[in-house]
Amino acid sequence: MAVTVGIVEDHEEFKKSLVFLVSSVTDYRVLWSNGSVEEAMLNKEGPDVLLLDINLPRITGLEAIQPFKNKWPDTKIVMLTILEDEFNIMTAIKNGADGYILKKTNPQKILEAVQQVFDGGAALTPMVAKQIMSFFKPEKKEKEHVSVLTRREQEILSYIVSGITNEQIAMELFISTQTVRNHIKNIYEKLQVHSKAQVVAKALKERML
Repeated sequence: MAVTVGIVEDHEEFKKSLVFLVSSVTDYRVLWSNGSVEEAMLNKEGPDVLLLDINLPRITGLEAIQPFKNKWPDTKIVMLTILEDEFNIMTAIKNGADGYILKKTNPQKILEAVQQVFDGGAALTPMVAKQIMSFFKPEKKEKEHVSVLTRREQEILSYIVSGITNEQIAMELFISTQTVRNHIKNIYEKLQVHSKAQVVAKALKERML
């Protein structure tokens, strides 16, 4: 079954290029493409992955993350934007975005980001990840959260930050995928986060690795 993709982008030419890009891949299908959050919210079916711009008319992409998550809980959201500043990156991740990709990213990398979040990973371009690391200085209590994680959870945390999928983690550790999911659930609870993107951001911010 094809991975379905939704697009919310108000720049008509760029939106058309995204539709063409996604449609060019056999295993992907554009479910719908809209120029505003309001239009997108009228769609009855949610996509597997949503490519969401930030600079949108009326309701911004940052403001729309939670409404989209509420409407379609299983939809993965990748911010696709020209904005690469601290506020937008961290707000998007805090609000529940599963990835943050810059529009200048190579088209193939955009497709890889779609697949990565669909597979359960967190999609951050190297530049965005580097910036996240540079935004924060080590804190005095930087090891506090790590101390509450078990050795196996710390191990899985390092794999999450590296961007590999649950299935790959299971293969690396010779455990079942369900066991990996259980560990990740415990990590979420202990670190008080709700997505892999938030895990990555927190691990980088607090120098957990």
